[in-house]
Amino acid sequence: MTQADYIIVGAGSAGCAMAYRLSEAGASVLIIEFGGSDVGPLIQMPAALSYPMNMPRYDWGYRSEPEPHLGGRRLATPRGKVIGGSSSINGMVYVRGHAGDYDHWASTGADGWSYADVLPYFKRMEHWHGAAPDSEEAAWRGTDGPLHVTRGPRRNPLFHAFVEAGKQAGYQVTPDYNGRQQEGFGPMEQTVYKGQRWSAANAYLRPALKRDNCQMLRGLARKVVIENGRAVGVEIERGGKVETLRAGKEVILAASSINTPKLLMLSGIGPAAHLAEHGIEVIADRAGVGQNLQDHLELYLQFASKQPITLFKYWNLLGKAMIGAQWLFTRTGLGASNQFESAAFIRSQAGVSYPDIQYHFLPIAVRYDGQAAAEGHGFQAHVGPMRSPSRGSVTLASADPKEAPKILFNYMSTDQDWEDFRRCIRLTREIFSQDAFKPYVKFEIQPGDDVQSDDALDDFIREHVESAYHPCGTCRMGRRDDPGAVVDPEMRVIGVDGLRVADSSIFPRITNGNLNGPSIMTGEKASDHILGRAPLQPSNAEPWNHPDWQNQQR
Repeated sequence: MTQADYIIVGAGSAGCAMAYRLSEAGASVLIIEFGGSDVGPLIQMPAALSYPMNMPRYDWGYRSEPEPHLGGRRLATPRGKVIGGSSSINGMVYVRGHAGDYDHWASTGADGWSYADVLPYFKRMEHWHGAAPDSEEAAWRGTDGPLHVTRGPRRNPLFHAFVEAGKQAGYQVTPDYNGRQQEGFGPMEQTVYKGQRWSAANAYLRPALKRDNCQMLRGLARKVVIENGRAVGVEIERGGKVETLRAGKEVILAASSINTPKLLMLSGIGPAAHLAEHGIEVIADRAGVGQNLQDHLELYLQFASKQPITLFKYWNLLGKAMIGAQWLFTRTGLGASNQFESAAFIRSQAGVSYPDIQYHFLPIAVRYDGQAAAEGHGFQAHVGPMRSPSRGSVTLASADPKEAPKILFNYMSTDQDWEDFRRCIRLTREIFSQDAFKPYVKFEIQPGDDVQSDDALDDFIREHVESAYHPCGTCRMGRRDDPGAVVDPEMRVIGVDGLRVADSSIFPRITNGNLNGPSIMTGEKASDHILGRAPLQPSNAEPWNHPDWQNQQR
């Protein structure tokens, strides 16, 4: 197949969802994906999550430019280079985001993207395994969608200690942060099903490719082909040859918040002066392409454990081999969970209307790259602010499609960023000082008890803060008369016909928590717009907000 009704660039979270829905409707779909197969235990075994995001075979290997407010550090920016995209290399944490996130989108020009508008799409995509179908929580969730959402078994007592400590510190306990009430401590959800990573490839792409009208081609997308102001195809390179694939109806870019703006700019859509620097003919002067880049940063607060109950007992060759063997033969055991099984969303201070801090709890002290912080038993909380005011950019390094773009997040560029992170550390220390952790906390590994002053905390933050790998916002959605918007609320690129963007790059502002869920929802909603269908009926459900958020922090 070298032509189809729709060409989708990128078989990631949103791209897979669109391939499924568009082909389900009878349209012919051609998906272009540069990455290779996701077959193998390093991707499919949930506990092996630290491996694929550090492997050139599966990851584009991007790094930020030297970050001026982090001492010139260049932070890793993993993006999936494999079918399923980043849903095949991520931590499998499932978070919808808060209702306030989407209501903010709608208030800033993303008409039709309020929480009431997007909730039906979250429900359509989910197959939730969290509670009985007739429970109060189930009314907020979907039960027959392609994306299986489960919870870990929480057998380790530390998972329960984390939730109990939050309760003792005066915070809410929530049965389902993806349901009526996000705020509080409770079980964390994961895109894992029957012990296996349930990526967008497993949920959407494989079923779609079984249809005669859906096909995937491996190749590097070089640019969108635009004739007389309309996108008519995509130029790709595969097998050492350059060829053009033709789209009868539309081209849809779903190549990530890094590669989508790069591809737009290579196609002549972007800031005119920047395109001229690289000798690219300007098709549409859109100043917002590549701008508005956002991410979540996080720290690991780590504690040594008094009791030998953490995952450190398996942090050796024999232990890993035993876990791997059990998973390979039975899809059960520790290998069948990402080990993020308890979570929390809290507000940093009174006057914040909905949670702006997220926690992942992990019963081992270890980094994403698999390096243990200290020998011996320990555990950690990943903590970070959700709505940083800092903004960065993705720009071209050259007009060569094979060259990585320049990525500058401009992390920690405001006073608020530093204030928020100090508050994160101090609130976390308070949580771990509760009675629930008295049997377990031996001492603080990092930052360490001697790191107390604002200056000392800032030094620790500058040296140790890491990306949570949630880049977004680089093709911002807004009204067509908004000079900074790249796409309109139906995800049509402003200034070019027959071209849409549907991935996390369209987010006006980053959502609470991990972005895989909102990215898949974007693909689901985009499908209805592309097909010209009426959007799903808005929900009238009323989410919970703290009744006295103006005066109380918890």
